[in-house]
Amino acid sequence: MKVTLIRNATLVVEYAGKKFLVDPFLADKGTYPPLPNSLRQDQFNPLVSLSTSLDNIINVDAVIVTHLHLDHFDDKAKEALPKDIPMFVQNENDAKEVRNAGFERVEVLNEDSRFENIQLIKTKGEHGRGELLKLTGDVCGVVFKHEDEKTIYVAGDTVWYEAIQEVIETHKPEIIVVNGGDNQFLQGGSLVMGKDDIYQVTQAASNSTIISVHMEAVNHWTLSREELKRFLAEKGLSTSVLVPNDGESYTF
Repeated sequence: MKVTLIRNATLVVEYAGKKFLVDPFLADKGTYPPLPNSLRQDQFNPLVSLSTSLDNIINVDAVIVTHLHLDHFDDKAKEALPKDIPMFVQNENDAKEVRNAGFERVEVLNEDSRFENIQLIKTKGEHGRGELLKLTGDVCGVVFKHEDEKTIYVAGDTVWYEAIQEVIETHKPEIIVVNGGDNQFLQGGSLVMGKDDIYQVTQAASNSTIISVHMEAVNHWTLSREELKRFLAEKGLSTSVLVPNDGESYTF
């Protein structure tokens, strides 16, 4: 297995001989206006460039879109991805939108989806807490399983809550990817995991390697890589939680 962070939550997961593109956010740096009611209103999104060429990124076997927010599936992804590529989405509403964008092979994830001989298990997520959930909508994560590979859990845009612990207890993933930029609007609290959420993941999955992505790429981030690394060092977790730069890969 090889996991490469492209940018934000965009990953390439090479798994059991297949390449998956997760949450393609592919626009050039500065294409979209800043998200309103949040920090850095003078900075356009994405804040950083892609870490490799677009052609290289889209040279994959299948795509997984955990939800349809712009920073997970944008206009450039709709334009650049082949319309006949297999696409996995979280529900029928998202499937309809993706099909309307011209994609021909769209499948809704469930608890026993398959891509050839790889099992793909849809998992729950909560994109914030309390009243925020009315605004953020449905999201999912996905667990990859194959007899010849370690199990990897890509949690998606979620904070820590009991369903995340249930996934860890049920599937015992050796690798866990969390979205850890603690992105926020000016009111309402965290939309994805912050330091304390990531710490909870380490406690629930003490034998797992955790990778924190979704950092420093969209204007409403509040947790930097350096701050997270300092926190992890204070907790003695620097070897348990990896904080990749854009373009960085890990092989397991």
